[in-house]
Parts: sequence; C-alpha cells; structure tokens
Amino acid sequence: MSREKSGGSGAARQDSALRAELGEEIQAGQAAVDAFDEAVALCLGVNRTDLRCLEILAREGSVTPSVLGAGLGLTTGSVTAMLDRLERAGHLTRSPDPGDRRKVVVRATPEVLARVAELYGPIVERGGRMIAGYSDEEVRVVLGFLRGSRALYEAEIERVRGLPGAGRRRV
Repeated sequence: MSREKSGGSGAARQDSALRAELGEEIQAGQAAVDAFDEAVALCLGVNRTDLRCLEILAREGSVTPSVLGAGLGLTTGSVTAMLDRLERAGHLTRSPDPGDRRKVVVRATPEVLARVAELYGPIVERGGRMIAGYSDEEVRVVLGFLRGSRALYEAEIERVRGLPGAGRRRV
C-alpha cells in the first residue's frame, strides 16, 4: 500500500513499527527454538550436531554416512566419530545396505525415536492446533514467508562461510 493510500507519513511510521516488531519477533522465535533444541540435546545427552543427525534420521528413516556428512557439513572422520558416539549411546544402528553391501546405512533406534517424539510431540501438537485457526490463504502466506526466510538464510550461510576467518573456530 502506498503512503498516499495508507494515510500519509503516520501510516508509514505504523508500517515501519509493525515491520520492526515482526523482525524482533522473528529473532525472539529463533532464540526460543535454539534454546529448546539445546534443552532437547541435554535431555538426550548429545551435542547439537548429534541432535541434527538424529533429526535427519527421524525425517529420512535411513541414510548413508556420506549423506549425513553432506547434510551436516562434516568431514568423513567427524561423521565416523559422531556415529560411534551415537551408537555407543544406543541412539542409532549401522548395518550393511541391502542394495549394496559395500555401503552402510544408519538408522535411529526405536527408543531414541520415541524419546524424540516425546520431546517434540507437544510442540507439533500445539502448533497444529494454533495453525488450525488460520484460513488456507493465511497458511499460504505463512508458508511463503517461511520458505523465503529459509532460502534467505541458506544464501547467507554461503556468504558468511566465504568471509575471511570463517573457517576457524574460536574457543
């Protein structure tokens, strides 16, 4: 809506305030998701990368270590160490790929999947109830915004990784 149609500069200030509030809410939401994932990782006795691995396994069912490495941005050695850790904790299994016995497939155990469902289930349930009150058009708007936000972040990840010093970790 143009300023003329929205009532002049006062409406523009309101639009600006509304957009600023949206930005603040997005940041607060990201912080809440981050804190929740940290709490889940602590409950499962894993680190955040291990949790992301378990999320991939819960979503995909079974994958090869190379798929996990690509999805998590890990080297082969790091994937092996992570899988060893998660297997010792009883969170996953490794077995020969039935289609190519030279490969290994990784699966989350039923026990960890049940625990993950217990931890994330209430959020899925409450989120479903919340979105049930939205019209199909409102859901399309939210979906478009979330897809655009994800694409924005994925592009920015590549930009930041290309910056000087981005490959070094600080302690």
